[in-house]
Amino acid sequence: MSALLRSSITNHATRMSGIRQNSSSTAALAYKLLRNKKRPPLPTLETPKWSAESAVASILYESPSDVKPPVKQHVLNCLVQNEPGVLSLVSGTLAARGFNIDSLVVSNTEVKDLSRMTICLREKDAVIEQARRQIEGLVPVYAVLDYSNAEIIKRELLLARVSLLGPEYFEDLLQHHGDLTGESNKEASGAKYHPKNLTISEVLRLKNEYFSAIQKIVEQFGGKIVDISDRNCIVELSAKPSRISSFLTLIRPFGVLEVARSGMMALPRTPIAGVSNDEVSTPDADDVVDVSQLPPG
Repeated sequence: MSALLRSSITNHATRMSGIRQNSSSTAALAYKLLRNKKRPPLPTLETPKWSAESAVASILYESPSDVKPPVKQHVLNCLVQNEPGVLSLVSGTLAARGFNIDSLVVSNTEVKDLSRMTICLREKDAVIEQARRQIEGLVPVYAVLDYSNAEIIKRELLLARVSLLGPEYFEDLLQHHGDLTGESNKEASGAKYHPKNLTISEVLRLKNEYFSAIQKIVEQFGGKIVDISDRNCIVELSAKPSRISSFLTLIRPFGVLEVARSGMMALPRTPIAGVSNDEVSTPDADDVVDVSQLPPG
């Protein structure tokens, strides 16, 4: 090794030892030069590549297999005289024809001597028209409007009492009623997560988690919680009847103790002047007549 190379190595070592002994602004730079290691690459998330066959198979799997046409619901709005016996007269007329009433709501109107009766039925159009005319022929009935084919606003009020102790507590209530009727279920109280088998702190945490989950579902449906006790809460929701049924389906696993539904109320939409709701336009002449089939000229 030449004397020049040994002198260079010695000077470099001397400088580095001085840097280690004396902290300065270049110490970090010297450390990074001595380390001389490459940083690992950042993790990347690759988008999965879908083929057309895989995408179609996934869509078909997620879609419902048997799509049934919805059963048409007929809504009759009866304007009746506000006097005793009108409700029994109208319901008796429908019962005599063998109708099964889905819901029936009677309420006062802005006029003192006038009441509004909203009736929901499921039957053929011709049969409904006959029933409408028969009801309209009654003495205390002013008019009967059929909202079946009209654009209406539907609303129904729901009050539901939901358990905060989970389905195990609900099963315990069923067992209590089963003991009274002789149909007891002994597996409910012996469940691992039954409130009787948990400590007080575990029950408190369980109720808090259940209440948070119930509250999130209620907020998504636009409802609110109107009462809270140590074992259950009462939920209030005003929405379309189909939306209320969907809400009850989602909330049922928590343990629905009691449900009260008001029945559907409906009012027709008022059309806006100058705006046509009819989307069927008159076809052009070119769409009706095939020009290629016409003679020349």
